[in-house]
Amino acid sequence: MDTERFVVIEAGLERAAEDLGDVTAPVMAQFYARFPDARASFVHHMPANPASLEAEMVGNALYYVMTWFEKPSEARIAFDSSVPHHRVALGVSPDWYRGFIEAFLDVVEPAAVRDDHDRAVWQSLREGLVGLVERNRLV
Repeated sequence: MDTERFVVIEAGLERAAEDLGDVTAPVMAQFYARFPDARASFVHHMPANPASLEAEMVGNALYYVMTWFEKPSEARIAFDSSVPHHRVALGVSPDWYRGFIEAFLDVVEPAAVRDDHDRAVWQSLREGLVGLVERNRLV
């Protein structure tokens, strides 16, 4: 566990939660602005309640942000199966997968970061999670 960076992320998430509250709507707005065709995929995969799937995906992104510096091997194992599964079985491109993570971070990070040190930690987190998508892009 990387305790120092874990603490930076944890404190930043607390600040972001206080400032932003529920980030589901802004994350989805950011994501759909970049990937408008993705909206139909959410409806296709959860026709009765796509908002529930949206909230689940935001929760998943939050979980991996929260735990990246605590237990990165868990994220590696999950992404190594999830990215290919989304691509092959669900028709969700790695670009959308990566874009979702980036949308989440683009919403949360400005409220979470206090200084250049925090910014560097968040950048490292971004590189780690996005890197997991990229390493599984063609698997």
